[in-house]
Amino acid sequence: GCDASVLISGASSERSAPQNFGLRGFEVIDDAKSQLESTCPGVVSCADILALAARDSVDLTGGPSWSVPLGRRDGRISSAADAKALPSPADPVSVQRQKFADQGLSDHDLVTLVGAHTIGQTDCAFVRYRLYNFTATGNADPSISPAFLPQLRALCPPNGDPARRVALDRDGAESFDAAFFKNVRDGNAALESDQRLWGDGATQGVVQKYAGNIRGLFGLRFTYEFPKAMVSLGGVAVKTGRQGEIRRRCSRFN
Repeated sequence: GCDASVLISGASSERSAPQNFGLRGFEVIDDAKSQLESTCPGVVSCADILALAARDSVDLTGGPSWSVPLGRRDGRISSAADAKALPSPADPVSVQRQKFADQGLSDHDLVTLVGAHTIGQTDCAFVRYRLYNFTATGNADPSISPAFLPQLRALCPPNGDPARRVALDRDGAESFDAAFFKNVRDGNAALESDQRLWGDGATQGVVQKYAGNIRGLFGLRFTYEFPKAMVSLGGVAVKTGRQGEIRRRCSRFN
């Protein structure tokens, strides 16, 4: 997303990859771009709009705000095959760690950025396999807490709609806070990849630091660290200068 490749529509674009099945809100970016083009055409890239929208979504849900470095340009390539670099809901920590390290990001960045799952939703398609025959003997993923399992099964029955939305944070998808890390600690994460962070020594330490025992104190620590991690993520593989282009419409190349 750092060169807005995920915004391109088309049969083989990055946006069409299974990893991006649950993405929503493209029309919001398109609307912002349309308004900017009417005021200052050819100046603000879709990549910068994405970075600013990410910051604003956190701010509007009660999280921190931060200064977003700008000047990105939009890429001219968007391939579904490139989505393999994205973390998968089924990735063990070792694979998540490598994917983040490939982008110059640390274990601390990994856990901090996954904390973005305190807001937003996923689809039953990415959750249901944990609920029924995870161990090939008909059992659920044993890392799911016994109290949380019936709630997930009610949302995602065996033959239900795979696109039904599931909150990434059991305590609410519209409030940016550190409660997400308490849920990971307690076996209440919707995604397997999130729950696995508690089973790895290095990532568990970061989760515990954010979860803590005193919600306010440790919540503040997370909201201090999250903007720094987002700035680091927002600097990965950006295009500047004469690289790429400034798209006139975010969903297609010029």
